[in-house]
Amino acid sequence: MNFMIPAGMLQLEAHLREPKESPRGAAAVCHPHPVYGGTMDNKVVYRAAKAAVEAGFATLRFNFRGVGRSTGKHDQGAGEQEDAAAALRWLEGRYPALGLAMIGYSFGAWVGLRAAHSAPRVNALVGLGLPLDLFDFEFLISCPKPALYIIGTRDEFCSRENLDRFESRLPATASLHRIEGSEHFFTGHIETIQSLITDFLKTGVRN
Repeated sequence: MNFMIPAGMLQLEAHLREPKESPRGAAAVCHPHPVYGGTMDNKVVYRAAKAAVEAGFATLRFNFRGVGRSTGKHDQGAGEQEDAAAALRWLEGRYPALGLAMIGYSFGAWVGLRAAHSAPRVNALVGLGLPLDLFDFEFLISCPKPALYIIGTRDEFCSRENLDRFESRLPATASLHRIEGSEHFFTGHIETIQSLITDFLKTGVRN
């Protein structure tokens, strides 16, 4: 069942799923660009959240401002970064003893990882389909937190040149997985993404 969480003066529609056993961590998942139909029910977002639950994480999906039942309106990324931070604060309050992770897909990776990369309680980052051709992800280059980035080799919003440059500058704590032949929407590769996220959160993250 969906419910609302506070984000300043706004309310964000959200959905929480917990593992059967006591959670070993908690994760927020950010969806793709709202202007192009992105919501928390996007299939990549849904499967990413499922992967986190399978790794033992309580997982919060939510709609950015102006999407679904969330109040407010689209804010070109600035307000959406505040929404992502609000999701993390909500998780911090509900799970005060657990480490947090941020998972973002496309536009959601840009705003979600910006909100999370310097947050003290966040100890893992997952970025899916980073649109390196459209947004500046320079902030990830100096981030020491364990991170997994998954990008298709035919991603329409991430040229091979930009991907090569990004990968060459990543810290040792980050890994980048290229899915051969996949485009931005990971058509036909969702199972692979789900497995990669679960494995990373199970083995690469200490809480």
